Amino acid sequence: MMKVKELEKVLENIVPANLKESYDNVGLMVGDREAEVNKVLLALDCTLDVIEEGKKENVDIIITHHPLLFKKPSTITTDTLLGKKIIELIKNNINLYSLHTNLDSVQNGMNDTIVSLLGFKSSKIIEKSSQDENAGIGRIVNLDKEITLKDVIDIVKDKLKIKDLRYAGNLEKKIKTIAIINGSGQDFFNKAKYLGADCIITGDTTYHFVSDFKEMKIGIIDIGHFGSEWITFLEVAKNLIIKELKDKDSNLEFLISKKTKDPYNFI
Repeated sequence: MMKVKELEKVLENIVPANLKESYDNVGLMVGDREAEVNKVLLALDCTLDVIEEGKKENVDIIITHHPLLFKKPSTITTDTLLGKKIIELIKNNINLYSLHTNLDSVQNGMNDTIVSLLGFKSSKIIEKSSQDENAGIGRIVNLDKEITLKDVIDIVKDKLKIKDLRYAGNLEKKIKTIAIINGSGQDFFNKAKYLGADCIITGDTTYHFVSDFKEMKIGIIDIGHFGSEWITFLEVAKNLIIKELKDKDSNLEFLISKKTKDPYNFI
């Protein structure tokens, strides 16, 4: 029987915490390291709906991509959404573990996986980790032949099962070099441009950033934060997280959250 501390050790070994960005918080968010783990729920975010799902499924731990705790709360009460979540987790003996920018960065993690899902091969890391030369944020893809921005959009929609996205640029623009940054990647746009990107695929872009880069003739494809991460997280979980944990305890049961949803609706 695996304990939380043993699960933590396996995850830390395959996705080291030191690969996280400086602002980030990863690892065990809420829990008891001596508690036993039989059933694991995988989710993108720790929402109240996901916690309720965990309660109904009688899970021992929820593993999310986005951390519940970025900063230390000054209070933990039911007066706040964060407080409600923490209290609900503790009351129901549900542990919570998060793998965020360390999972983005690690080799075969989120960035490498979204490149693979799109059918590309990366040639370079946009922002290398100081801890591991094979890890870092963002990937550069050099295509064998030019395709149009419209072609790239069609590939993204097809491979990532996305119905709606935002883009900026001329649909007939020829693309040879693509920068791909899962999640919110604006902080790395200038580095991507420096590395020769004709097009940047990411999520959570803002008006002025996109306006400037459109003027600089760089195509932007904003597939949304959820669109860039949920299907990617599940693929990473299947190929990395579940595999490694099952090797240690074949009796572990993994559930995919049915309550993980994009907060945005489109009309």
